[in-house]
Amino acid sequence: MLNNLFDRVNLLQKGLDASWTRNEVIMNNIANVDTPGFKSSSVSFEEEMKQALKSEGHGFTAKVTRPEHYKFSSNISADIRPSIVKNADTNYRHDENNVDIDYENTELAKNTIWYDTLIEKVSSEFRKLKTLING
Repeated sequence: MLNNLFDRVNLLQKGLDASWTRNEVIMNNIANVDTPGFKSSSVSFEEEMKQALKSEGHGFTAKVTRPEHYKFSSNISADIRPSIVKNADTNYRHDENNVDIDYENTELAKNTIWYDTLIEKVSSEFRKLKTLING
């Protein structure tokens, strides 16, 4: 019963972990913008999460007893993790470095907004729990 209270928080935590990993990868790309032969990396997470949410084998089917119930399930699998993908197929410059600093800065800004949004959602979940506890 108590675990069900934190299912949404656990889902948000998976997103926060992926966003943090993405931030580290982007910062590594930016740090190596002038390194000859460096190949940028990216983080793959959203598709894996979507597939897990669709999968019956991960326990994502919600029990709905009323039509008003939210049609989402719980129990996010622990094996859903962001994966780092090396972008080795392209060369952006003659020194075989493929880091596009404009793209990386844009991705960093997007990821920062995404991370802040997820933090706000986690805070919102804890405010709801606090309201429930305090009555």
